[in-house]
Amino acid sequence: MKTQFLTAVLLLPLLAIAQPKAKKAVTPAIDSDKQTILADLDKRFPEYAGISKQIWDFAELGYQEEKSAALLVEQLKKEGFDVKTGVAGIPTAFVATYGSGKPVIGILGEYDALPGLATEAKPDFTPIQGQKGGHGCGHNLFGTASVAAATEVKDWLKKSGHSGTIRIYGCPAEEGGSGKVYMVREGLFKDVDVVLHWHPGAQNAADASTSLANKNAKFRFKGIAAHAAASPERGRSALDGVESMNYMVNMMREHIPSDTRIHYVITRGGEAPNVVPAFAEVYYYARHKDRDILQSVWKRIENAAEGAAKGTGTQVEWEVLGGVYNLLPNVTLAEVMHQNLQTVGGIKYTSEETAFAQKISTTFNGPKVPIESAAEVKDFRTASETTTSSASTDVGDVSWVVPTVGLSTATWVPGSSAHSWQSTAASGMSIGQKGMLVAAKTIALTALDLYKTPTLIEKATAEWNQKRGADFKYEALLGDRKPALDYRK
Repeated sequence: MKTQFLTAVLLLPLLAIAQPKAKKAVTPAIDSDKQTILADLDKRFPEYAGISKQIWDFAELGYQEEKSAALLVEQLKKEGFDVKTGVAGIPTAFVATYGSGKPVIGILGEYDALPGLATEAKPDFTPIQGQKGGHGCGHNLFGTASVAAATEVKDWLKKSGHSGTIRIYGCPAEEGGSGKVYMVREGLFKDVDVVLHWHPGAQNAADASTSLANKNAKFRFKGIAAHAAASPERGRSALDGVESMNYMVNMMREHIPSDTRIHYVITRGGEAPNVVPAFAEVYYYARHKDRDILQSVWKRIENAAEGAAKGTGTQVEWEVLGGVYNLLPNVTLAEVMHQNLQTVGGIKYTSEETAFAQKISTTFNGPKVPIESAAEVKDFRTASETTTSSASTDVGDVSWVVPTVGLSTATWVPGSSAHSWQSTAASGMSIGQKGMLVAAKTIALTALDLYKTPTLIEKATAEWNQKRGADFKYEALLGDRKPALDYRK
């Protein structure tokens, strides 16, 4: 749900030199611990690339990521982590821990695929027959990089004897399933000091940005079946209910805040034209940067559903499947992560990767972006300098219960859109894997800084408390429902 993306990060101020408008970042010397981490990740890159490719091949949808979760759990156990599986009532969720004491630093990992994006890792659209999903958001890379970063931090804690705990959260069903919300609601983050995350993308950036809150549900209309030609007067069309609801919601768009997003898909519309549909279903998403506005818009969507049912002589009920907060940016943490991203740098293509990028870029429907920009790190921007991401993520809920920061890396060819066959293809080959390595390195180095300089955590926590407000109380937007384990079935 992502896109794209949600990089919740800032950087230490860029130092002005020579001309006032020309700013360059000064990269500090890399200490020996960081050099060791970078060298080790380079050495183990083929291993992690192989894991990410296996998960790409699995392409399991939300809450169905049995093989993907098992692979990552096996890897973490091999590395000496204590792993608890099936947490928060979700069979494919896990928490892996190493170390003891404070600070406790968490790293998020995702591994769910999207429906309908099965394609080969080629620059031409080549569907994979019989496969339901594809990693169009690069979560095969996301989970793997997080495991790699956590492993490096574990090795450093073990070697140095430094106090502290590293914890990785295996988070299923980010794509519309709100997996992390159930983990937050279960209290799995209550003792964590800082959470780090990342997301695949088409550029390298670490800003203190935010995202849209989201609520989604399936609206199910029940009518009366009848012969559509012989006795239509006896029928009450559930599809009429769906279409009437959609019409009213579309009329409503003129009278809601312009930065609201509402989108839907009819998931069931009937079985045959000559049978009045007795059942129909429509799947709705609504988004806004302000949770209160989102809730008010959502109530009007529910009213439209009830009005549609009354007007068409049908019945309606709905099931809220997901709901996520907007990201709460943390400038203090973003500055640290941005600095480490600068240290790591961007992605350089081989001649073969350049040929892949050039060919696939001809299929983009949008502005052309130089493929060389994959090697660049975007300038740091604060929340006031950057626009709100048009995507939503369940990382948002995490960010309201613990200080959180993230980044994006160029796992896709610059100019790519998330949730596309092009991003799916790049996520399954070396371009995506190189971006994954940048993320693993940046997260590991950022964690190291936080362990070594606890005053950073203190400052980040103070900022977080000030932004949340003294009266903040977390309440999940999806209420007290159990995980929607069958939402992709």
